[in-house]
Amino acid sequence: MTDAADRLFVNGEVHTLATPDETHEAAAVRDGAVVRLGRSREVRFLEGVDTEVIDLDGRVLLPGFVDAHTHLTTVGRSLVHADLSVADSTDEAVDLLAERAAEVGNKDSDSPTDWVLGYGYDESTWDADRYLTRADLDRVSAERPVAAFREDMHVAAVNGVVLDRFADELAGVPDETVPADDAGEPTGVLLEGAIDPIYEAVEPGPAATRELVAAALDDCAAKGITGFHDMVRNSHAPRAYRDLDAAGELTARVRINYWSDHLDALREVGLLTNAGSDTVETGAIKSFTDGSFGGRTARVSEPYADASEETGRWVIDPDELAATVADATAAGYQFTAHAIGDEAVDAVLDAYEEATETDPGEARHRIEHVELADDAAIERLAETGVVASVQPNFLKWAGEDGLYEARLGPERTAATNRYRDMLDAGVRLAFGSDGMPMDPLLGVHHAVNAPADAQRLTVTEALRAYTRGAAYAGFDEDRLGTVEPGKRADFAVLDASPWEESAAIREIDVTMTVVDGEVVYDGR
Repeated sequence: MTDAADRLFVNGEVHTLATPDETHEAAAVRDGAVVRLGRSREVRFLEGVDTEVIDLDGRVLLPGFVDAHTHLTTVGRSLVHADLSVADSTDEAVDLLAERAAEVGNKDSDSPTDWVLGYGYDESTWDADRYLTRADLDRVSAERPVAAFREDMHVAAVNGVVLDRFADELAGVPDETVPADDAGEPTGVLLEGAIDPIYEAVEPGPAATRELVAAALDDCAAKGITGFHDMVRNSHAPRAYRDLDAAGELTARVRINYWSDHLDALREVGLLTNAGSDTVETGAIKSFTDGSFGGRTARVSEPYADASEETGRWVIDPDELAATVADATAAGYQFTAHAIGDEAVDAVLDAYEEATETDPGEARHRIEHVELADDAAIERLAETGVVASVQPNFLKWAGEDGLYEARLGPERTAATNRYRDMLDAGVRLAFGSDGMPMDPLLGVHHAVNAPADAQRLTVTEALRAYTRGAAYAGFDEDRLGTVEPGKRADFAVLDASPWEESAAIREIDVTMTVVDGEVVYDGR
């Protein structure tokens, strides 16, 4: 006699997102796994005395979203500190920071709570298309340190208090990362490595990190996110994840991609790629090549349209990157590298092909972002099996008069984020958000409604990239990414069909999120 199910989801539109994408009315779950799909009346044969029956009332059930690239503590910071992503102007950003300043503690304190912090601003959407500066942030406070981080985290703005406090550290970084005005005074804008002393100063301790993680996990659950790949450096987040896992309180699966400066420590304690539990595991070794388009620091083969002498800069030199790839792959690690400009993408592919002891496809090496890649690079991605870990929400910059057009011009704008071309070439696509914002349906919306043919995917293709594609990038395709018997019961339930509302996917609400068969969010 067949054992009863723990939970039944009935009267819905259940999409497997397998190949082909089969549709069912109901799903049965036992011991955290899918055990049956079919019509509601068929699945209800597994109903027992203690079975919970959830009526989906026509809603759409999908595999849970897996965000292949995020920074969860940064997402948490935007929820706890000033969320500058909602600012429509310089003045509004300053006002939000001023509101935060009224909330924080004693200005005489030397603790991180002394700081007034804001995260996620994007000046490219403002009429005054410029970074926040010292002059702006001095309006917030002339006594407390104030810092505002651009959403790509490659640009920050600080006030005079911060410049004075960190004068010695900033004196030791390259001049171009601390821009000055005509009088030779720092503008308060910091680029790339010049931000590192600020990051270190505001890094929260274990208890505060757990608060940030908890806030971000609640937000993940409300967005249908059942798993994510976190990019971690010098953070207490791994400890928070493992503590929550041990306590049975972790509401999403976490794959931790550690910065390359953690490699020796990971190797020493035996935390190899895929080591860990069902819910917290070690992922790839992470490194950089270039910066960002927003900061004009992404490495491009042709000069920037709005800065004819600029072609970006190397954050990590290609020779250094190749040596790190060789070291990590010799120890058996998956590797992933940030690369945005076309020269940077080529540099990573070179490193994977020449400096690795492992087949790049078998190792599932990844490139993060791949915002500008030419035909040859796309062909190499397909041939090597390297995963393109990309962020479709970045397509918000691809519209007319957007950030890409300002930085790259119209022709190169249409050649950014070429998801259609990549998929057609056979490239493995994994979707993520970079936390900008952490919202899969927003990313799916942009991929489906992208302005250029080379960028645009179908609804099914975009959803697969945010589920089974991301699962593949984390060696999890055998248990995650589709709704099929034997797979873990990780679901996102939507209040409308993205196929029927393809022009307004970003407006669709998540009404329920399920992880391992347990409901972690119910917004019905």
